[in-house]
Parts: sequence; structure tokens; C-alpha cells
Amino acid sequence: MKTTILGYPRIGANRELKKACEAYWANKINGNELLKIAKGLKKQNWLLQQKSDIDIIPSNDFSFYDQVLDTCLTVGCIPNRYKNIDKENTLDLYFAMARGLQKNNIDVTAMEMTKWFDTNYHYIVPEFSKEQTFEFFSKKVIEEYQEALDLGIKTKPVLIGPVTFLLLGKEKEPGFHRLDLLKRLLPVYLEIIQALTDLNVEYIQFDEPCLALNLTDQEREAFTLTYETIHKEFPNLKVFLANYFDCYGENLETALKLPVDTLHLDLVRCQLQLDDILNSEYFNENTKLSLGIVDGRNIWKNDFEASLKLIEKALTKVPFENLWISSSCSLLHTPYDLDLEHLLNFEIKQWLAFAKQKLEEISTLRNLQLPENDAYLSLYEENKLANLKRKTSRLIHNDAVKNRVSNLKESDSHRENNFAIRQAKQKKALNLPLYPTTTIGSFPQTKDVRNWRLKHKKGQLSQEDYDFLIAKEIEDSIRFQEDIGLDVLVHGEFERNDMVEYFGEKLKGFAFSDFGWVQSYGSRCVKPPILFGDVSRENPMTVDWSEYAQSLTQKPLKGMLTGPVTILQWSFVRNDQPRETTCNQIALAIRDEVVDLEKHGLKIIQIDEPAIREGLPLRNEEWAKYLNWAVKAFRISASGVKDETQIHTHMCYSEFNDIIASIADMDADVITIETSRSEMELLDAFVNFEYPNEIGPGVYDIHSPRVPTLQEIENLLLKAKKVLPKEHIWVNPDCGLKTRDWPETKEALKNIVKAAENLRQLELELA
Repeated sequence: MKTTILGYPRIGANRELKKACEAYWANKINGNELLKIAKGLKKQNWLLQQKSDIDIIPSNDFSFYDQVLDTCLTVGCIPNRYKNIDKENTLDLYFAMARGLQKNNIDVTAMEMTKWFDTNYHYIVPEFSKEQTFEFFSKKVIEEYQEALDLGIKTKPVLIGPVTFLLLGKEKEPGFHRLDLLKRLLPVYLEIIQALTDLNVEYIQFDEPCLALNLTDQEREAFTLTYETIHKEFPNLKVFLANYFDCYGENLETALKLPVDTLHLDLVRCQLQLDDILNSEYFNENTKLSLGIVDGRNIWKNDFEASLKLIEKALTKVPFENLWISSSCSLLHTPYDLDLEHLLNFEIKQWLAFAKQKLEEISTLRNLQLPENDAYLSLYEENKLANLKRKTSRLIHNDAVKNRVSNLKESDSHRENNFAIRQAKQKKALNLPLYPTTTIGSFPQTKDVRNWRLKHKKGQLSQEDYDFLIAKEIEDSIRFQEDIGLDVLVHGEFERNDMVEYFGEKLKGFAFSDFGWVQSYGSRCVKPPILFGDVSRENPMTVDWSEYAQSLTQKPLKGMLTGPVTILQWSFVRNDQPRETTCNQIALAIRDEVVDLEKHGLKIIQIDEPAIREGLPLRNEEWAKYLNWAVKAFRISASGVKDETQIHTHMCYSEFNDIIASIADMDADVITIETSRSEMELLDAFVNFEYPNEIGPGVYDIHSPRVPTLQEIENLLLKAKKVLPKEHIWVNPDCGLKTRDWPETKEALKNIVKAAENLRQLELELA
């Protein structure tokens, strides 16, 4: 029985990679210095896994930005617009594809970005043309294997499988299906495998999480072709095939027939598949099984008692030497090390395991299977006691909250009147121009703002002084917005650390780590709250600053809130009750805040739900149940106000086609979405559905440092104008501006306002 994991966090215990990448982008360090820092992080990770008794350690799970982007470079899938960037400088090419580039007479946009399955991790979407060619371009996978080998560690290189790579991408022209490219792509994979086998690699891990999706016969045949081809060319190679985030479902027969050495199962998300596999007529006892029983997506301590039962079940049909103990998926989605947390409530801390602790859980579960396991029995008893204490803890339960959820009525999830009636009342109350301009909510959080918050947290800055500084920052942002002519203003969110963490800090039922960072995209790291108990709001959370900001201007100002589904999705959520129940608890707390904002004079309230698509189960048959309670939770949060109060929501980096009817059912008066990277492509879903409410298709890609030109913005708006009623169109960026710098933000927003003004002038000329 072996131990392994599918991948490890790459950001470092103190976010060293984030800081290094941002220093490189700011020209504070050079490429060699960035590579040196990365090499040190990889070495730390490998040695830690070795020390933790992990038998087969992964390599090529490290990335400067994203593993799918890495694969694009590995197989030479580089869009033509980057042809003028020096290919010898692979770092600049790589980051241009991720972030865009605007310097030295080069102006190229970034590649599209979207969510990695149902996680809050974002990947760069591969772009395919009909005549797409591939080549073994970046040798990163070889270099990392050699780096580990130089340390005396023989690793398991990780590659995104060729079928998943193609399925995650997009055809950028009509007339072909991306799977048509498989026969051109496979020879490059064979070349990569050959280079690795020349170094005596034993295992290669192919990540094929698309095997958890509802697939067509053509897509299943692609998997068969791929792995039969690899086996034919490399019959002695041990292929470790990794599926995760759900079960194989109707793809199980295909997976079991593949000529692979080891099949990985995510038994956290889908325990029942173990029975399906062991009882399948296609199960071959010579196929090794990797049991993903330690949760790679959440931070709760493993239940050894339950995990050991799964191992024992597997051992009834699988020889001891053919079993692996593993994480359910890559530990990329978990924080680095619980040992760094010194301020976390001790009772809560004993229920948790971060990435480092999960390594120890994996090795302990294996070692408990050994004949001489006495040394590990005490760890088993400690684990059993910690899980028992969690079930009975008085910290978790609040009867008043439980009763409020159980007493919810159908009317609690509906506005007083339909959108048409509300729209007429809102137009009269707000008196906004055609093509109203706004932003999504946050403004740049400068180094000064972050330092104020840090000093305040450490007690080095009094509450009075901190409030004075924040108030001044809010006033400056209001004056800026008025000066450039934005129609609906925001207060800038300078007091907020994170759109979920900020609210979690003000709600009961949440705890917070100091070092619980996980990667969201590129250098963007988030520190999800730990949602351990029943959720309630004791006091208003945003009213004071929103009311203050509104007092500074005669223009309407948006109250800014995070929605219940997003707070749920972007937290480490308790796993001892249904997610629907927890989401309704959050929804009621947000509802109270919405009502209070209205009472204090806010006429527009935005309830952001960027994660609602992310929460969609991977398997179609489970969608309806999720969408029913997720949409209802949003409506509970939004339905306590009068018709005249305009409710906005915001979503970004999502494929909307599959859930557009449910988005309409949310019944927000205005929705703002990300569309600039896709050149308004994501708007098609709303157009084809004939979305009834108002919509702001984003015209400024805030995840790139480049400033969109006035002409670009006008072109995007003209595209929108062709397919949407002009009375329904808002003009706004793709997302919040927190991570941008002020100079580029100001220039971009001025272009947005000017573009809207030009469209209004065009309407007058056409009238």
C-alpha cells in the first residue's frame, strides 16, 4: 500500500510566490530571481512530503499562474496574437497570455479565464483554431522532474490529460470540434512521455477530471483512443489516471476498461463509487486503486474511523499492494499549515487539518494498516475524540437560528411586484440617463490602505484614527466618481479586506485563520472564513460607511453586499448539515442587512453572487436541486425591500448558458457580468434566452493591467446594443477594481464614461 497526493499548494507558507510574481511584474526582481524563489518553494514542498512519509510525490504541480496555462505552453498552444512577443523569454510570453501586455508597442489582450469546475480557482481557457498545431514547446515538466531527481526524489510528474485539456478549451472559429485536434495533440504528449521515460520515470499522473462530467459517446471514445495509444507506445509506463470532484458515473465502464496502472477515486465527493467499482463486471483486480479519502477541498480533520472502513471495503477485492491512500484532489485548494495558526480558537483548531496536516493523515491511515501499528493507535484515538467533540460542541448550535430557517415561508422569497412594475417605479425614483455608468464596487486598495488595516488590526492605529483615514479615502473616491461623471457611485470598500471574509467577521458562526491562504488565480490569494456553526447577524455590517458615503453626494450610491451562495461557496463550510440549510441561514442575515440599508436611505443595493454558477454540481442530474435552493436563498436575501429599491447582482467568469433560466429566476433588477475577455460572447446566453431584466455587460477586463481604449469599449457596447434593448443596458467594468492601481483605473473609467456619453449622443442623432 502506497501513499501519494495529487498536488500541493504552490504559493508558499507566507505567500512567497504571490509576492515574487508581483515583484517581477513591477520590475523589482528579474526573471532569474523569480525562478530561484520558485525553485526554493518546490524544494520545500518535496522535502516536506518526503518527511511526511508520502511514497510517491508529485512534480509539475507547481505553477507561476495556472496549470492549464502551463499546459498551453508545454504543447505550444499559443494564440497568434502573441507572435510578436519573444518566445525565448518564456516568462514574459507566459504572463502576457495570462494578464495581457501593453508596452514597447505591443498591446495584446489576455486569454479568457473561467472557474476550474466547481471551485473558486480560475484557469486560463485554451484557444483552438481549425488549423491548430502543437509542439513540445515548454520543457517545464522535464525540468521539474530533474530538479526533484537532483534532490534524490523520484517523483510522479503531473500532466493535464489531453482529452480534458481539449474539452476545457474553446474553438475560436466555426467549422470544427476541438476534439478533432486530438490526433494532432497526441503525438506531442507521446514526445513528452518519451522525454520523461528517458529519465526513467516510473509513474505519470494524468489529470482527467472531465471524466466526472456527463460525456457524449464521442468524448468517451476520445479517452479510449488516448490511453490505448499511450499504452501501445509505452507498455511499461505506469499511468496514474486521476478523476476528481465527483464520481465517474456513466463513464465508469470506459474508465475501468482503460489500460492504466492506477485509477484514482474521489471518495470524499462520491463514496458510493467504490461499491460500483468493486461490484462492476469490468473491474480488474490487477488495476490498482487510489483511494482519495483525505479531503483536498476542505479543512476539516479526517474521520479516521470512516476512512478505515472504506479501506477495509476496498481490501475485500483489492490486494494490499494494489491500494494507494491519497488526497481526494490536489491540496492546492487548502491552506498551507495549521501549525502557523496561534490565535485560532483552540476548540475549533482541533477540528481542522491544512495541507501539511493532511499529508500526516494520509500516512497515518496507511500506517494503521501495517501489522505493527501500535505507534499509530494513539493518533487514531486522538482523531476519534476530536471528531466526537466537534459533534457535541456548544459553539456550533443556535436554536433561534434553526427556528428562523424552519419558519421560512414561500412569500419570504418574492418581491412585492414583478420586474416590469418595479422597473417603472425605479426609473422614476432614480432618474438615471440611458446607458447608466457604474462600477462593480471596490476601488484600488493601495499600500497605504492595507497598512492602515494591518496597523489597526495590530492595535497600532486607534479606531478613531483608522475611521478618519477610511472616511477621507471614501470622500476622495466619491469626488473622483463625480468629477468623471459616473452615474451610480460606490463607496469603494476601503474598509474591507475581502468580499467574504469581511462579512464573516461580522457574522456569528465564522472563525478566521491568519495564514489560511489559498490561490484563486495567478497571484490572487484569498483567505476563506471557517464556517463552523449556525450563522446569524447581531448588528448592521455595512450601514455606517454606506450611509456616510451617500451623505457626500446627491447621486445614487450602491450599498454593497456579498450574497449568501457566494459566502457559502467561498468559505470552508461545515460538513455536518446540508449546504442548503447553511445557505438559508446566511440569506436571512443578508436580508436583515438589505432592509437596514434601505431604511438608511440607500436606493440601490448590490448583492454579489459571482459563485452561483461555481456551485453547480458537475453532474446534470443534480442541477435542479441545487439551483432551486441557491436561487431561493438569493431571493430570500433580496426580497425584503420596496419596489422602488433597485437590487443589483454581479457574476463573473462563468458559463451562463446552462443556468440562464435560473439566473432570470433570481429576479435581480440589474445583473452585471464579465464579457470583455470573451468579446461579448458570454452575452449570447442572455440574448438567446431573452433575459427580461436590465444587464451590464462588462467592458473593462480588470484582471489585466492594460487599459481598454475608448474605441474598444464603444465597439463592445455597440455589440451589446445590437442584441439588447437600449433601456436595459448598463455600462461597467467586469469586476471590482480592488486589485488594480489607481492610474490605470482612472484612465479606464474615464474611457467608460466617455463611451457611454458617445452612445447617448448617437441615440440623440438617430432620434
